[in-house]
Amino acid sequence: MSSRYEMRFTGSGGQGVILASVILAEAAVVAGHQAVQSQAYGPEARGGLCKAETILSREQIWFSKVIQPSFLLALTQASLDKFAQDIAPGAVVMADSSLTVPDILDPEQVLSVPILETARKKVGKVMTANIVAVGAINAALGLFDQESLREGVRRHIPAGTEELNWKALEEGAKLITPEQAEKFRQTLE
Repeated sequence: MSSRYEMRFTGSGGQGVILASVILAEAAVVAGHQAVQSQAYGPEARGGLCKAETILSREQIWFSKVIQPSFLLALTQASLDKFAQDIAPGAVVMADSSLTVPDILDPEQVLSVPILETARKKVGKVMTANIVAVGAINAALGLFDQESLREGVRRHIPAGTEELNWKALEEGAKLITPEQAEKFRQTLE
């Protein structure tokens, strides 16, 4: 893991973006790093715009608010359009492949990944999109070893769903090629 990541996870309520940010923060703690996590969503329990933020660091975190994220995950067009406007220069954007990349983004900084389709078709449950995303994020950025990541997931999923979630993690990781991982890790260093 690089020394510090300011990450924003966005989508609509019900897609699990908050849980994805919690899981990565938990994996950081398991791996011996520092993490803070926060979330915000509209009054709608399902379907409204949702964002969660996580700061991961090898050193103590003195300020817990994400100002300009160095990483953005977007699972809906509305969230990509809104939150792509205030990312840090050179930030990495992971967007579901069904989304249209706004003109304000440099296509070189965008990693278009079929997160929702993979959850639906390969894992068999669209509700695992957040875990697919976690697997893809970890593969792209090289954040944690598999044991720390799986422990972060295990601590936040219902008992009896482990195999489904392990499959979602694996399928997410498969979405990132070694070349993509190298490119985006260098971008954030």
